[in-house]
Amino acid sequence: MTDETGRSPLQALNLPAIWQSMKRSEVAFALAIVALIVVLILPMPTWLLDIGLTISFTFSILILMVVLSIQKPLDFSSFPTILLISTMLRLALNMASTRLILADGHRGADAAGSVIETFASFVMGGNFIIGITVFAILTLVNFMVITKGAGRIAEVAARFTLDAMPGKQMAIDADLSAGLIDEASARARRKELEDESQFFGSMDGASKFVRGDAIAGLIITFVNVIVGMIIGIGQEDMAFAAAADAYTKLTIGDGLVSQIPALLVSLAAGLMVSKSGTPGSTDKAVVGQLTFYPVALGLTSVLVGVLGFLPGMPWFIFLPAAAALGFAAYYLPRVREKEAEEKAREEIAAIPPPPVPEEPISSALAIDLIRLELGYGLLALINSPAGQRLTDQIRGLRRQLAGEIGVILPSVRIQDNLQLPPNTYVIRVKEIESGKGDIRPNMLLCMDPRGEPIGLPGETTTEPTFGLPAMWIEPAYREEAMFKGLTVVDPPTVITTHLTEVVKDNMADLLSYAETQKLLDELGKEHQKLVADVVPGQISVGGLQRVLQNLLSERVSVRDLPTILEGIAEATAYTRAITQITEHVRVRLARQISDANTNHMGYIPLVTLSPDWEQSFAEAIVGDGEDRQLAMAPSRLQQFITVVRQTFERFAMQGEAPVLLTSPGVRPYVRSIIERFRPATVVMSQNEIHPKAKIKTLGQI
Repeated sequence: MTDETGRSPLQALNLPAIWQSMKRSEVAFALAIVALIVVLILPMPTWLLDIGLTISFTFSILILMVVLSIQKPLDFSSFPTILLISTMLRLALNMASTRLILADGHRGADAAGSVIETFASFVMGGNFIIGITVFAILTLVNFMVITKGAGRIAEVAARFTLDAMPGKQMAIDADLSAGLIDEASARARRKELEDESQFFGSMDGASKFVRGDAIAGLIITFVNVIVGMIIGIGQEDMAFAAAADAYTKLTIGDGLVSQIPALLVSLAAGLMVSKSGTPGSTDKAVVGQLTFYPVALGLTSVLVGVLGFLPGMPWFIFLPAAAALGFAAYYLPRVREKEAEEKAREEIAAIPPPPVPEEPISSALAIDLIRLELGYGLLALINSPAGQRLTDQIRGLRRQLAGEIGVILPSVRIQDNLQLPPNTYVIRVKEIESGKGDIRPNMLLCMDPRGEPIGLPGETTTEPTFGLPAMWIEPAYREEAMFKGLTVVDPPTVITTHLTEVVKDNMADLLSYAETQKLLDELGKEHQKLVADVVPGQISVGGLQRVLQNLLSERVSVRDLPTILEGIAEATAYTRAITQITEHVRVRLARQISDANTNHMGYIPLVTLSPDWEQSFAEAIVGDGEDRQLAMAPSRLQQFITVVRQTFERFAMQGEAPVLLTSPGVRPYVRSIIERFRPATVVMSQNEIHPKAKIKTLGQI
């Protein structure tokens, strides 16, 4: 016979699946609870009672060990349920043992099994009075001390936990709103708070199980003794003394077998509720806190030692205890200090490195006014052991330029550039390459001022600043080179000299609006009235900046700023053209300009511009004011450039560096032409020659 699917009834039942479901733990657990109920009703053989008592002892010890090992009460949240099961197990076994004692107690001490017989003979020592005393003390300790105290702690803990729930819920919501925790963390903390309140509420009720178990044990013991003696005397014709001895031993043995597991479980319950606020296992919580204060251990050691010296005291017990406490007071703080240091090191090692902060995009807009890039072979120059630190020389250069030019050089940023050759450096002004050189960091640069060949072994090269012939020599030839009158400089000085010339050539571009305002602010109090009258009434800060830039572009120092302001005040009375204002200021600085161009012989070497060229330039100037510009034919310009180059090169071969002298009206336009092919040539007007300056005319263009 088959069903509509073609399967037989046995196949439809799926017996293997049913059997697998029977093996599941919940089914086994349900059968175990049913077995406890069955024990309360049906009689149990002695061997099965021994097994049950062994399980009860094992179960109680396991509960105690677990409680001692857990870190927090919620780790053993099933304790109230386990407490009920252990109590039910003991009561069931107590009922089974009571049935055996009352039924077979007249036969002897083994009527209720070997476990009860062992406790009756071993613990009582054959004297039922001792057994009654031990049983009474255990029962009182369990009922009056442990169970009562644990119940009170559980009750208070449950009440306080319930009262604190609203505040803790609000704290979780506040942390979530503040962004300190996410939704998952808040959900987990709420779940933990709910489990905690349910646990302590359950513990408050479960503590009543232990107390009821103790009361039930007392009643069962009393019933066993009285009813047992009645059965022994009335039904089994036993003498009073024999009945009292037999039934009392069995009853007290049964009571001890029941009360010792009950005491263990009560102790576990007391430990559970009493350590609710202490993290860690019980041994660490108790021993760690008892030994945490070395002063208390030391004082205890002294007192115990004093007690050991009292007459009649067993000193051989007290003195070792005092020594152990003293050793603990000395040793434990050092152990904890080492553990704290090790923990701190582990925490530091466990901290992940902070993420590299991403530079804002706006940082890409920042420009280094002056930057010195070094190849990796020149990085030793930054901190040379010889004392020629490149950074120190650059710091001195800034002070030197402030005294010479009157403007503070912006900070020079030094950085390595792996894309450069090892011995190459690059000087950048506002990110634009303005100078470049190749040096040997462990050698010296040697040059002959006379321009003659250098008769020393070395590597021929070109000096990077001025393009002069030079040679790299070993430091051992320094003395010989200086004896021959050669100029010897070290690599940092080569870079600093090159940097100086680059800065002087680009100082006009480096003078910003903010720097101009700073120069005005740093003038002394005696000049502030002059500043207030000129700026911004007669010229703006921007206009002053352009005047100063015009001066700096021709390497005229602006350190005498009061004189410059006075010249501007005079020039603005008749013009607003920056070029004309600059020319008037140059006239006011005639003493300074003449002194700067006086050679070592005490005179200014001059090359004058011929009247023909003066007239050519004057006729080529067109426009008015700021629109004035030079409109000379290209062929004529080329002719002028050729004549100037030939004339100045001829004088340079004679060791002279003359100044080109022009009339005031054409000077800025002549300078604008010459600076394109001979930027180092100074062009002065006739008004810029100070009356007390000595001059010498070397030639004419």
